[in-house]
Amino acid sequence: MSDGQKSSGQAPATVCAPVGQPLLSLALTSMMDAVGAHSGAVYLRPGDEPLLEMAVTAGLPRSFVAPWERVGLSAPIPVAEAVRERRLVWVGGVEDMARRYPRIAVVLPYPFALAALPVLTETRVYGAVYVTWPGSHPPELSDRERQELTAACERLALRLERAASTNRSVRAETDVLDTGPLGGFADALGTLEAARMVARLPYGMCSIDVSGRVGFANEAASQLLGVPVGGLLGSQLWAAVPWLNDPLYEERYRAALLSHEATSFVALRPPSQWLSFRLYPDTTGISVRISRARAVSEMSPADPRSGDAPTRLVSMSQALSMAGALTETVSVQDVVGLVADEIAPAVGSQALALLGAHGGRLHVLGHHGYPDPHVVERFDRTPLSSPTPGAHAAAHGVPAFFDSRQDLERLYPARHATPDGFAAWAFLPLIASGRPVGACVLAYAEPHVFSTHERAVLTSLAGLIAQALDRALLYDVKHQLAHGLQAALLPHSLPSLPGIEATARYLPATRGMEIGGDFYDLVPSHPHAAAVIGDVQGHNVTAAGLMGQIRTAVRAYTTVGQEPAEVMRSTNRLLIDLGSDLFASCLYLRLDPARGRAVMARAGHPPPLLRRADGRVRVLDLAGGPLLGIDGSATYPTTEVELTEGCVLALYTDGLIETPGVDIEDAIADLGRRLGEAGDRPLAELADELVGHYAAADERMDDVALLLLRAREDG
Repeated sequence: MSDGQKSSGQAPATVCAPVGQPLLSLALTSMMDAVGAHSGAVYLRPGDEPLLEMAVTAGLPRSFVAPWERVGLSAPIPVAEAVRERRLVWVGGVEDMARRYPRIAVVLPYPFALAALPVLTETRVYGAVYVTWPGSHPPELSDRERQELTAACERLALRLERAASTNRSVRAETDVLDTGPLGGFADALGTLEAARMVARLPYGMCSIDVSGRVGFANEAASQLLGVPVGGLLGSQLWAAVPWLNDPLYEERYRAALLSHEATSFVALRPPSQWLSFRLYPDTTGISVRISRARAVSEMSPADPRSGDAPTRLVSMSQALSMAGALTETVSVQDVVGLVADEIAPAVGSQALALLGAHGGRLHVLGHHGYPDPHVVERFDRTPLSSPTPGAHAAAHGVPAFFDSRQDLERLYPARHATPDGFAAWAFLPLIASGRPVGACVLAYAEPHVFSTHERAVLTSLAGLIAQALDRALLYDVKHQLAHGLQAALLPHSLPSLPGIEATARYLPATRGMEIGGDFYDLVPSHPHAAAVIGDVQGHNVTAAGLMGQIRTAVRAYTTVGQEPAEVMRSTNRLLIDLGSDLFASCLYLRLDPARGRAVMARAGHPPPLLRRADGRVRVLDLAGGPLLGIDGSATYPTTEVELTEGCVLALYTDGLIETPGVDIEDAIADLGRRLGEAGDRPLAELADELVGHYAAADERMDDVALLLLRAREDG
């Protein structure tokens, strides 16, 4: 457990003279008092960065909320959401938290309610506040509580605004905890005789504050714990009693403080005595009742190794946060980045290598922290049968820990020839679903003794990494397959046609497998070339496969000399004969640049745009037939349009014009405006301009295909 007295948030750096009183602490504690909350925190936004930094906490140790000391404004947590949406965010209990904010629920799976509010004025966001109540709070926030919290945040925002206007800084402040002993336990009981009575009780009694420090302990507690009263007072219970230094017991302590509900656990005092601990929390700390636990007296686990009670390697909070983060990784590089940025620093490692096992060999998937990357990369494609610690860990599923270079070289003499500059190593097998997926190598700059506890923690973390890596490897294979299939089905390049300059762009949707049914093609047939663009519904392998069949069919019908209307009818019948449940839109053009004309047939596809040489743009809202694959007897009328020198035809799929909340006609008009303004540019630049907004988007709900054709003087 941490004493929670450290503070790390920083205020905006644009002001320099400090505020003369603990502004944030006073605002937070008065807010908590007004609504009966038992803990909370204030975040400040450093300048205009999209970030919130915790400036002060109250009521609970900072270690409880350590994963969220620095929060990106896009993070899926209540304080960030409150700032993004400029409103109060209410979480009514543990089920509500699990449903809406699962990463928080994984770290803090206890019954409590939470309200988060932005601290802002009309012109500036200064930060955010959250406060929490025990799980006994009603599932809804009362109107009075809502008004009190909103008013308090408005007052705090005005104070921060005044401080900024007078060039005074608001800095992080000391967290608000009861730092003294809970005692003078006699004072709490009222009389010295009452304290003597507690001291005479046959069971142990002690009190600890919210940071886990002991303020009172009777003699029975001392005897049961095996630690003198003087060794307990002022120390954290888990630090003073080494065999209580276990994540399970910390979890019970956290549960009691957060939920304000009595909780209990049973612990083994070596070598064989089981003790029962009952925790009774309130706003100032916890009273603990300790007694012998007869119910588990028959249990006799193996004796722990003497002297092997190390300090905590990672806290429960950190472990659960890392586990939650690993579940959100997608690609192999995501896993490598997370291990490098969060797990390796948490366990004190200065470098790491992530190795995959496939085809009887090791493959270097990623590494971090090695001064010379070739030291790691030379092990790529090492046989699993080779006498190296990484291969041995991956092949046999047994971790290996080397406290010094001498230990490593004694078992693996070949490492004399491959120094990596480090002095201690942990080689962790990565096992998922009972099969090896690789190994994780953690390197330490100094000799490092791996205790039993540390080995257990590292091995457990390796299990989490293995599960994440197994999913990521599968994702990367599917991703490569999808892109390979898409690349095979779309033309690698567009042919050169007399009198026609052409270019195309394709952007896959960013959801699903990033593969879809949008397609385009340019067919150099005689006597007239043809162009086609279409969209099979869906974003999966089925849609892509059907798209490939349609594209092949259109090429075949064009090559044998069918007219545009017949090409569309034949393709429609083919799609129906295939028995697919999917439909497709399509736009087909027979090009005749020598005559300055083009003949078009349309099947439910968005209308093309024509930019004339003088810069005017026209929407070619042509007559057409239904989507392909619906009606076997459908006909597709054709329309002849001009395609004189300098004209540009823009053919596109609906992904380029469909945006939530935007009318389709407005979107087409905007596309036409941009085509008119940039139409004189080189065709490749024009294509980049028309898809630029979509290419930069983090999320695309649909595929985007664009085919540009410009009539030019041949030769």
